[in-house]
Amino acid sequence: MTKWGSTIGSKKPSLKTIAGKKFDEIEKYAIKSNTGQKILTAIYQSNIYKYFSKKISEFRDYKLIGEIKQYPVPEHVAVIMDGNRRFAKSLGLSPKTGHLFGRDKIEDILDWCFELEINILTVYAFSTENFNRSTDEVTTLMDLCKKELDRASKDSRIHKNKVRVRVIGDLESLPEDIRQSTNEIIESTKEYGNYFFNIALAYGGREEIVEAIQQIADDVKKGTLEVEDISQSTVSSYLYTDGIPDPDLILRTSGEERISNFLLWQLAYSELYFSDVYWPAFQKRDFLKAIRTYQNRKRRFGK
Repeated sequence: MTKWGSTIGSKKPSLKTIAGKKFDEIEKYAIKSNTGQKILTAIYQSNIYKYFSKKISEFRDYKLIGEIKQYPVPEHVAVIMDGNRRFAKSLGLSPKTGHLFGRDKIEDILDWCFELEINILTVYAFSTENFNRSTDEVTTLMDLCKKELDRASKDSRIHKNKVRVRVIGDLESLPEDIRQSTNEIIESTKEYGNYFFNIALAYGGREEIVEAIQQIADDVKKGTLEVEDISQSTVSSYLYTDGIPDPDLILRTSGEERISNFLLWQLAYSELYFSDVYWPAFQKRDFLKAIRTYQNRKRRFGK
């Protein structure tokens, strides 16, 4: 079985590598002149170049997927979808537009999980801290959340792939119409069990733990739980994620390297992966690289 990167370490360069280097040299030479810059610009903007670039990208993804499928994939991937606003700002667009692009990316990552047979996906859709943003932005986000929940309820892929949807967080803090949409999608998918899609909405890791402590204390006070019986599994059973395996991989986009109050109890043994790509610009190859990195770590440490 071929090891990751074994071809990279080969002393004999391939024809493709030589050709690539030669093109890079030509490109560097060409950009030094105005005529060369115009020619390169015309090439890059041509439909032929775009077509072949797309085909090459698809081939690379196909090859990488083949390598990934030789090894175990994570059962549960959790994603901190960060960078919507910065993505929009970099393009001179409104924050709302950035959130719209980010919403559409969720559909892509669901498809990627189906393709790799990753059974559990959890996305950080709206944190408790997000309530501190401007009224207009919170309203926009709440509206997007409701539309996405309603759309997911009718999404044929959810029902075709038998995806059970759960919404985790302080749901009582959400507007009534969103709670209704939440209940509808949970109810309509509760019998499914092929895949699991968890949406963290009005979620905060510290708040989750505090609420669990309060419920445990209340049960101890009632006499339904003995102090000496409290264990790690007991605490887990009082969390929003009760019944959901802890994530194997937590992925964050946008270049930020922090957890931001997400799954604080559950991430104790998770692998962490940080991508410098804004969430709306996150591509399939970026996701595949994250999965391959996870596999490399597991293999390196014999896990």
